[in-house]
Amino acid sequence: MASTAAADFPAADASEAELLIGGMTCASCAARVEKKLNRMDGVTATVNYATEKARVTFGEGLKLGDLVATVEKTGYTARPVAQPERTAPAGGGAAAPPAAAPDAYTYADESRRTDTSTDTATGPGADPVAVGPAPGPATEFGADLAVREAEAEQEASIGALRRRLVVSAVLAVPVALLAMVPALQFDYWQWLSLTLAAPVVVWGGLPFHRAAWTNLRHGAATMDTLVSLGTLAAFGWSLWALFLGDAGMPGMRHGFDLTVARSDAGSTIYLEVAAGVVTFILLGRYLEARAKRRSGAALRALMDLGAKDVAVLRAGREIRIPAGALAVGDRFVVRPGEKIATDGTVVEGASAVDASMLTGESVPVEVTTGDTVTGATLNAGGRLVVEATRIGADTQLARMARLVEDAQNGKASAQRLADRISAVFVPIVIALALGTLGFWLGNGAGLTAAFTAAFTAAVAVLIIACPCALGLATPTALMVGTGRGAQLGILIKGPEVLETTRRADTIVLDKTGTVTTGRMTLQTTHTTDTTTTTEVLRIAGALENASEHPIAQAVATAATDTTGPLPTPEDFQNIPGLGVQGIVEGHTVLVGRPRLLADAAIPLPPALSEALAEAEKLGRTAVVVAWDGEARGVFGVADAVKDSSAAAVSELRALGLKPVLLTGDNRAVAEAVAREVGIDEVHAEVLPEDKVNVVKRLQAEGRVVAMVGDGVNDAAALATADLGLAMGTGTDAAIEASDLTLVRGDLKVTADAIRLSRRTLATIRGNLFWAFGYNVAALPLAASGLLNPMIAGAAMAFSSVFVVTNSLRLRAFT
Repeated sequence: MASTAAADFPAADASEAELLIGGMTCASCAARVEKKLNRMDGVTATVNYATEKARVTFGEGLKLGDLVATVEKTGYTARPVAQPERTAPAGGGAAAPPAAAPDAYTYADESRRTDTSTDTATGPGADPVAVGPAPGPATEFGADLAVREAEAEQEASIGALRRRLVVSAVLAVPVALLAMVPALQFDYWQWLSLTLAAPVVVWGGLPFHRAAWTNLRHGAATMDTLVSLGTLAAFGWSLWALFLGDAGMPGMRHGFDLTVARSDAGSTIYLEVAAGVVTFILLGRYLEARAKRRSGAALRALMDLGAKDVAVLRAGREIRIPAGALAVGDRFVVRPGEKIATDGTVVEGASAVDASMLTGESVPVEVTTGDTVTGATLNAGGRLVVEATRIGADTQLARMARLVEDAQNGKASAQRLADRISAVFVPIVIALALGTLGFWLGNGAGLTAAFTAAFTAAVAVLIIACPCALGLATPTALMVGTGRGAQLGILIKGPEVLETTRRADTIVLDKTGTVTTGRMTLQTTHTTDTTTTTEVLRIAGALENASEHPIAQAVATAATDTTGPLPTPEDFQNIPGLGVQGIVEGHTVLVGRPRLLADAAIPLPPALSEALAEAEKLGRTAVVVAWDGEARGVFGVADAVKDSSAAAVSELRALGLKPVLLTGDNRAVAEAVAREVGIDEVHAEVLPEDKVNVVKRLQAEGRVVAMVGDGVNDAAALATADLGLAMGTGTDAAIEASDLTLVRGDLKVTADAIRLSRRTLATIRGNLFWAFGYNVAALPLAASGLLNPMIAGAAMAFSSVFVVTNSLRLRAFT
């Protein structure tokens, strides 16, 4: 085999690459490729059988061509998956050079390319039966095209597999009926069976034979080796019996047993076994390929969410261009019912935006000038003009897709054990088949009859032992679970996260922005008997509206919502550290801290003094209002607790997690918030750098700590915790440091994320139990002669289908 020269590939700028591996047909194939790649100096590789991708980290001095050449020397094909183009952020800075699209890589031997117009692929290990999910996006402009081409190739492969299956089934059914029902056996029926079975074994089983031969040339054995050996042995035995034995004689009759039967070797044929096993395994592969495609549907749907074209403003005119051609700083129009083309800031208009496809939140969010919007969300209301701030691989949609794909490419610890078993499983099975053959021969009465039984048992061992279910147990559940999570606004970064969610017993909640909204809002209003709430809000709000202080804005917003448009103040003056003063509708007004009124010698009446004490007791910021020399009211302003926080804490407790509140805010405020949501343990007045120490102290007590946060000051603590969960509404630093990202800023999603993670882990464990249990139970049955090889073939095929179907149940998670 000609090797691909490294020079055919450009040097990689990054030390990470993703390869699309062709020709893998079982978990032991993936284990072989992974083992070969990891033997290269400076290379760390993970190969995923379900996604048919290798994630490789490599050091200096290596090129992509070196990795591809190694895979091809192992007997498989490899093609680099181009990385998405990174664009310059809105704030400036150079964009990273674009990665080449897959087509930019050329093969020295073009015969290795897959011709999707037929049902076969040339080259070592190429197998149209093995169908994997589409590769990820190529570049900012070519992403959609790359996905479309990959999906077309995948559909062609599934179509080819379907044709092979249908033809094989049509020919194999009469063969099985003739062999199993003696009443249908006319003179020379066995020759009709041979005529029908030969195309099934030779053409229908061609992918297995080709892969087995390729692996044999490379000194390896895989599941295809078992299938090819078993079916060719059964077919070869039948040819010998027909042409050299007594099976070809007119009037020969043949019974069918579910178990191994002793009979004359020269009059026994196994055509129904050879044709039936090939058909059953093709059926299993076809159902598996379809199910694998469905399991990756969530990621493909995520990539398909974006707008295809956009009305961009050029010199005051709207020009329709492809969404991929947008640049940072471009202004584009979004009409009602249209998708927002990319992440940006609203510069004109107001509307309601439906973000349910990204966040899972059903209620549209109101946006106006200055608000940020996310690409792929739906404009449900008025006309908007948006300025693009992030494009291509930097958008939230692309980042979500990347996180999901990264998670799907990873492996849980249980899967690594399954991979190690699969790597040595096939040689052990071949040895067991030979042992079975020897045992039956040594214990048989009459050599000819014993050899028939021994051969049948050995073939059953070969056929039933496929480790495919082991290889599919984790990746399929992970693909469906992470895909469903993405639909619900939950991004799981990797399979290791699932293990931690099961063990976690303590959950640390940051206060600001996590349990609370992170915005100051007016909570209470108390007035004297001589004025009304509306009047106090109107006059105080008019003065506060001229200030940019968050507390002032909280009062002004509440006033506007209650009384409508506010009057314009005169002689406005800011008094640093105390408050503001000015004239509103002829009244001299003071709004601020209690000391502001004390300095002006304005006393507080008893009712307002009580209101002030109550606000301070609850941890709220007290704002007093006076005009014309008389105190008129007291406002209680605080960072409001989110509506869903109390219910979320209750759900977390139900999952066996002890909630802990962690904040840098003062203790009175923290304890008030904790009481409101039902948290007993509070750590308040903690400096950002000390948040890590709190997490470490909890871990030192033997707790497995999960933490939820959203700010830069939470990033270190999120990374330190056993499980970090970041609010998607938070900072990039927090999101990068976390294990789980919650796209929606709702604490209730935390409970959903942990439930989904645990459900996915439970599905993986169930799959592995079935896969291990199946092989442990089936091999002794086959070796002891209790399984007919055709029944063994059907059982083996459907074990894989069961595992994939069980994983698909995660799609119904709510």
